[in-house]
Amino acid sequence: MVATLDTAREHLRATFGFDDFRGRQAEVVERTLSGRSSLAVMPTGAGKSLTYQLPSTMLEGTCVVISPLIALMHDQLRSARANGIRAATLTSADSDWRETQDAFRAGELDLLYVAPERASQPAFRDFLNSTRLALFAIDEAHCVSEWGHDFRPDYRMLRPLMDAFPQVPRLALTATADRQTRADVLTQLGIPEDGLVLAGFDRPNIRYAIRHRDNPVRQLATLMTERPGPGIVYAQTRKKVEDLAEKLAASTGRKVLPYHAGLDPETRAANQAAFVVSEDMVIVATVAFGMGIDKPDVRFVAHVGVPKSIEAYYQETGRAGRDGDPSAATMFWGAGDFATARMRLSEVDEERRNAERARLDALAALVETPHCRRAVLLRHFGEDPPETCGNCDNCLDKPGVTDVTELARKLLSAVYRTGQSFGMGHLQKVLTGAEDDRIRQRGHDRLSVYGIVEGEDARLLQPLGRALQARGDLVPTEHGGLALGGSAREIIKGEREVEIVVPPKRQRSRGRRGGDEANPVGDPLFEALRELRRELASEAQVPPYVIFHDSTLREMTAARPSTMSEMGRIGGIGGKKLEAYGERFLMEIARH
Repeated sequence: MVATLDTAREHLRATFGFDDFRGRQAEVVERTLSGRSSLAVMPTGAGKSLTYQLPSTMLEGTCVVISPLIALMHDQLRSARANGIRAATLTSADSDWRETQDAFRAGELDLLYVAPERASQPAFRDFLNSTRLALFAIDEAHCVSEWGHDFRPDYRMLRPLMDAFPQVPRLALTATADRQTRADVLTQLGIPEDGLVLAGFDRPNIRYAIRHRDNPVRQLATLMTERPGPGIVYAQTRKKVEDLAEKLAASTGRKVLPYHAGLDPETRAANQAAFVVSEDMVIVATVAFGMGIDKPDVRFVAHVGVPKSIEAYYQETGRAGRDGDPSAATMFWGAGDFATARMRLSEVDEERRNAERARLDALAALVETPHCRRAVLLRHFGEDPPETCGNCDNCLDKPGVTDVTELARKLLSAVYRTGQSFGMGHLQKVLTGAEDDRIRQRGHDRLSVYGIVEGEDARLLQPLGRALQARGDLVPTEHGGLALGGSAREIIKGEREVEIVVPPKRQRSRGRRGGDEANPVGDPLFEALRELRRELASEAQVPPYVIFHDSTLREMTAARPSTMSEMGRIGGIGGKKLEAYGERFLMEIARH
C-alpha cells in the first residue's frame, strides 16, 4: 500500500519534530513514496536531505545515497542517527565496513551513504543485489552534468547502476543548476522531464553585498565584528589563505584557521573538525572547502576575490544560514580578479570557451549592477523575481549611476595611444597630466590625451577602469598592461554608452552586532540552554547543532515547556531527541 502524505506528516513529526513540510518538500516526498523518479532543485537550507531521509524510514528496503565527499556523508550520518534513522556510510575512511555490509544484507539499514567512485563499480552493483532497495538518492546532482560548475566524471557512470534496478525510483537533488544543467541531469540519470521539481533559488535570509576590495584584513575584521558566529572566508590561493588566517586571528582575537589542499591531511582534517563543532570560529579556505560541510549555523560567507561563476557563487554563499537565521554573503573584488579570469579563458577547451566567457560576463553584471543583487542572481537561474528584495546592499542603500561615456572614450584612447601595454596607474598619470619621469621618457606627455582629465572625473577613473575590466572592454596583456577588448572600439567611436555605479561614501554597515541574531531578546535562559547544548554535544562527541538548532532553543525559551508532552510540541524535537534530551532541558528551564 502506498503511503499517503498524511501518513508522511505523522512520520515527519515523530522523526524530525516538524508539523508540516516546507516549500515543495511534500511534492518530492509524495513522488518518492509513490515510486516516481524526480530531480529536485531546491535552495540550500530548504531541507533536501529530509526528502530522502523521511521516505527511507517509511519504505521497505534501504535507500542508497550517493554523495560526493566523505566529510559530507559523515555530517549527514550524525544528523540522521540523532533523529533515530538507521544509517551508515561505506567509505575508505570507515573501519566498520564489515559491520555495515552485514547490516545492509540483513535489511537493518534505512540509509547507506556511498561515494560515486564506489557506486559506479560492478562489485558494488553485485553487493546491492543482496537485499531490497527502496530508493537511489543522488546528492549534489549538478556534478552529473558537464555543463555544471563542479563536474565529476564518476557521476556520469551511475546510470548503468540504477538501470540494473529498474523498479527502484531515483531522486536527484541539487541547489545549483541552470536550465541547461537541469536538462542534462534529467537525461544522464534517466529521469523523465515531468520529474523536475523546481523549488526556486531564493534564500531570503541571506543579505548579499558586493564591495570593492581595498584593505581585505580590515574589511573582513569589520564583517566578523558585525556577524558573530561561525564564518567562511574564501580566498583564491593557498598563500592568501594562510596570510589572511594569521592576520585575522591577530587583529580580531577570534579563532581563525586555514584550510587548503596543501596542508598535511591531519592538519586539514583537524581544522575542518574544529570548525564543524565551533559556534564562533572562522575558517579561511580555498574553494576546495565547503561542499563537504553540512553545518547549518554559518553566519557569514565572504569572498576575497570573484568566484568562478554565478553558479559557484550561489553554491558557496549558500553555505551561510542553512538554519534559516539571518546571515550574510559578502564579496570583496578587484579588477585584477576579472583580468586573471579572462586570461585563463585561453586555457579552456575551445568548445567550452564561449560558455565560460558568458558565465564570466554574467558574474561581472552581478558585481557591477546598481540594481537588486538578488534579482540579478535569480534571473540568472530563470526566475522572475520582484525588482527589489530589501535585503541586499543595493536595495538597502541604493547607489547612484553616472554616465561616463566621454570619460571612457578618453581612457580607452589613452590605452590605444600609449601602445596597449601600460597599467591603470600609468594611464591615470597620463590622463591627469602628472609630472613623472617615466611619462616624459616615453614621450607620453606629448600625446593628445595627456592632461585631459581633471576634477571629479579624475576620481572616477579608478572605478571606471575596474568596470571596463570586469566587462572585458579592457583586457590584461602578458606583461601586466591593459589592451582594448570587448566593445572598446565601439565605445571610442561613440557607438556605445557607458554607465557605472558611483562609489558610495564610506559608512558603518547596518549589520547586526553583539550576538542579537542568535538571542534577539537577550534572555539568560537562552544562553543557559546553549551552554547545556554544548555540554551534551561534548558528551556525545557531535557538533552542537546536531542536538538542536538555535531556532529550537529560541522556541523553547519563549514557550518554557514544563512537561515532556509540551517539550515534544517544540519544532525540531522528534521522538528520539525528546527521549535523549527532553528531561535535561526541562530541568534547565525549571531552574530559570
